[in-house]
Amino acid sequence: MFKNFAIITVTALLLCSSSNFVNADEAIPDPFANIKSNTPNTSGNSTDNIPVVIPNPPEFDAQSWVLLDYSSGRVICEHNAHDKIWPASLTKMMTSYVISMELKAGRLHMNDEVTIPEEAWSKKYSDSSKMFIEVGKTIRVEDLVKGIIIQSGNDACVAMAVHLAGTQEGFVQVMNSYAKQLGLNDTHFSNVHGLYDEQNYSSAYDMAILGRATIRDLPNEYPLYSQKEFTFNNIKQTNRNRLLWDKTINVDGIKTGHLSQVGYNLVTSAVEGNMRLVASVIGAKSENLRAEYSKALLTYGFRYFEPYSPFSKDKILLTRTVRMGDKSKVNIGIKEDLNLLIPRGRQNEIQTSYHLKKSSFVAPIHEGDVLGNIDIKIGDKVLHQVPLIAKENIEEAGFFGGLWDRFIMIFDSDDEEEKNTAEDEDTKEK
Repeated sequence: MFKNFAIITVTALLLCSSSNFVNADEAIPDPFANIKSNTPNTSGNSTDNIPVVIPNPPEFDAQSWVLLDYSSGRVICEHNAHDKIWPASLTKMMTSYVISMELKAGRLHMNDEVTIPEEAWSKKYSDSSKMFIEVGKTIRVEDLVKGIIIQSGNDACVAMAVHLAGTQEGFVQVMNSYAKQLGLNDTHFSNVHGLYDEQNYSSAYDMAILGRATIRDLPNEYPLYSQKEFTFNNIKQTNRNRLLWDKTINVDGIKTGHLSQVGYNLVTSAVEGNMRLVASVIGAKSENLRAEYSKALLTYGFRYFEPYSPFSKDKILLTRTVRMGDKSKVNIGIKEDLNLLIPRGRQNEIQTSYHLKKSSFVAPIHEGDVLGNIDIKIGDKVLHQVPLIAKENIEEAGFFGGLWDRFIMIFDSDDEEEKNTAEDEDTKEK
């Protein structure tokens, strides 16, 4: 979708007249200078107004892919993002998400012991990833969690599912409940490990969103996704995410998957400075290619986009009249700090506009009530939309306190919407 932002700039260094040819000893302007330095050119020479060139996103021989801005959840680029796919072992991201939420809630503990049931016997998964656990043995939750995340053990998934829900089916119901809560609208789970099943499906977009939720919601468990190896029962297995060994990019997760019916899948996340990106690649032809494609997506994002933080949650953006309240004005702002990515070098083109449901409001108003929204745009393209909320509670005034407002409201309707298409003084960056 960011092809719309690609700026195809052709600089005519040679004009029709031969006198305009560049001499061999003259410096050639570097079009990548602003990208390399991340600072504007202030030298005053002819390269001052050369914009940063944003090329089209990379394309691959794969079924689908998505590159996601972690902070805002916004898609930077994609291909077949919502096509139906079979996630394979990416399913285990949701299995471990459910387990980790139980740990976070205090209903499960890393030192708890799990007795391995018959249906989790590793011999039942002889042709797939496993942790090599044995029926009847008692194993700590911490080891099983590592076996799921690092070793991608199907047997460990089943053991934890039965331990928490009594049956795999019961655990799957919880997985689907969480999928609904997280907005994974393309997703349905039918098992806990990702072995092929027509009813165990998702999309590249949903897998990226699930990866983002894992990082956001599970800060204590997420570091396990960067662990390169794990030894259990005297068997050492390595994490299949090859990018964890790549020193040219700071990848710290998340999960691999493979099915012969699909190909090779990978959800990754990486950090550079104060930027974090999440990439999802589905249906590559090999392990090497899924890593190569994922790295190309992450590199594209880091190279051609930059963080932009116009407003904080503590800033009052607007103030509007309140009728019938114990206060005459309501302060309006946003719930969370606004952090998003924009095409590199285009910050001066950013515009903000707002839309309020009404030009004035009637009490009661509760803190957090949505009163409108604010748009961040480049030209006519909306990059991000954020709800504008009340920053305080305003109670109803007593009968006499609201008498004058009742009179005013007879002649002055507050039902009209208020829109601002240019940058309003109250919403300008200070």
